[in-house]
Amino acid sequence: MQKSISYIFHPLFMPLVGVLFYFSKSPRFIPLHVIQSKLVSIIILTILLPLLVNLLLKTIGKIESIELRTTKERITPLLVFATIILIIIKRVLTPFDFIELYYFFVGMLGTVLTCVILNMLNFKVSIHMMAISGIFMFFIALSIHFSINILGSIALVIFLMGAIATSRLSLKAHTAVELIIGSAIGILPQLMLIPYWL
Repeated sequence: MQKSISYIFHPLFMPLVGVLFYFSKSPRFIPLHVIQSKLVSIIILTILLPLLVNLLLKTIGKIESIELRTTKERITPLLVFATIILIIIKRVLTPFDFIELYYFFVGMLGTVLTCVILNMLNFKVSIHMMAISGIFMFFIALSIHFSINILGSIALVIFLMGAIATSRLSLKAHTAVELIIGSAIGILPQLMLIPYWL
């Protein structure tokens, strides 16, 4: 059960969750073909491409497991993911068309780069908590920005944060401190960028 939670709510799925939620709640008219093209791009870039890169790194012996258990193993995949985010904010979700999503991904980039620095300092943090906490902050910001009541969705994310944290502790993948710091570096970049688009 604990492993299932870690896989179902894997960090690679969180960018897609944020984008899907945005399109489902945005009061603006967005043509269906635009939504579909953005979703396909996000699925390819944030899920399929990182999975292929991780499998390649495992094949050539750069990482032992796609679970990235050590700080050393995490650096290259995180740098690749940071590059992917840069591509997204430059080519897929520009501030002129989707300012909310643009800053969501800019915040995500800040989170990933912070994680890279911590891993270079040999300090491991929970990437799972980074991802779900970023989603949590983005949902709150969207509710204020669009003046919509999404308390149910926010409550669900809080529940999931607790479930993921419990799962990571039960699997002995992280300590409580690593979970707390992971949550902080997921929330803070999103929080710091709110004045630019809210």
